[in-house]
Amino acid sequence: MTGIIIALPKAEDGRKLKNILVRSGHTVTAVCTTGAQAVGHAEGLDDGIVICACRLPDMMFTELQMQLPAAFELLLLASRHLLEEYAGSGCLSVAMPLQIHELLDTLAMMVHTLERRRRRRRSAPKARSGEELSVLRKAKALLMERNHMTEEEAHRYIQKCSMDSGTNMIETAQMVLSVMQ
Repeated sequence: MTGIIIALPKAEDGRKLKNILVRSGHTVTAVCTTGAQAVGHAEGLDDGIVICACRLPDMMFTELQMQLPAAFELLLLASRHLLEEYAGSGCLSVAMPLQIHELLDTLAMMVHTLERRRRRRRSAPKARSGEELSVLRKAKALLMERNHMTEEEAHRYIQKCSMDSGTNMIETAQMVLSVMQ
């Protein structure tokens, strides 16, 4: 589930909004009255959404937006006049007075977007370290030299052996090096 942090200057408003969101099935991880508190809670999470007012006691929403971790989205609650003034700030917004269905629809869209990003991050291949790449290059070079393979053939050989044995390519490359040296 996507964690939601509420940052509103009045604690009572934050609690009321939390109750609405919880009744709608969302997980609210924190209710804050300052931007610093919101940033502190956000740093303990991988990603999430911060719902905030335009002005908090210690900072404007633009400062909060800059201090939040990159994987966080900001949902601004402000009057139509202020939303026009801050158009193009790079965050989604809902106009005050608050229409609950509008807030929930916007929040659902943001949650869906974050979940898609999370799935994409998880399915992305892990970056190999320089040491791992070096082991892989040495194993391919050894196969190319001893078995007269092209680099592509050596790579595919290591890849196939890796799949057949159920190990990752680096472990397979290390086995090739240990057996052939």
